[in-house]
Amino acid sequence: MGPDRGRGVKSGNAEAWSSRARQWRRAALALAFLFASLPLAGKLFLGSWGFDGAPGIACLCLVAAAYLYFAGRERRPPIPDSAALLDEAIRLAASGETDRGIALLDEALRLSPRLWQARQYRGQMRLGEPDAAESALQDFTEAIRLAPGEPHLYILRSHVFTQLGRDSSARADLETAARLHGDTGAAAGL
Repeated sequence: MGPDRGRGVKSGNAEAWSSRARQWRRAALALAFLFASLPLAGKLFLGSWGFDGAPGIACLCLVAAAYLYFAGRERRPPIPDSAALLDEAIRLAASGETDRGIALLDEALRLSPRLWQARQYRGQMRLGEPDAAESALQDFTEAIRLAPGEPHLYILRSHVFTQLGRDSSARADLETAARLHGDTGAAAGL
């Protein structure tokens, strides 16, 4: 049995259980209503409150209906965490699967567009690809826009500028990185 077929069977079993639980829940609610109404019906038609155990059975049926409501709910797949996707992408890139790593970073950015680290790592992964300097430059520029106080982003972008032959832009980024590094070093010394 293939992995897709196994998921289909598992999904079909979950749907069958959910449908069955809904049916049982409705039956339990109907029984709760029936047993709760028995004392009132006895008073109206027989003249006495009789059916002493009926309220307890009605409560028991309500508890069963509540259980079936929670147990029979359809399971939603967990929402992926962008930080977990970032970690997995780094692991994939380290094992040589940069295409899958970039796809995971794309998904992380779809979930959290302001996650500048995903742009940084995607740019670094693209640096290893031929003719991808422009896309790496876009990633680093966007990461700098989101986190302008990170000196290493300017250093990474200066490498791309150097590859593209834009030496004055590379020098400007290195100067900005040195200035930011000096500011953080001075702040750490306080």
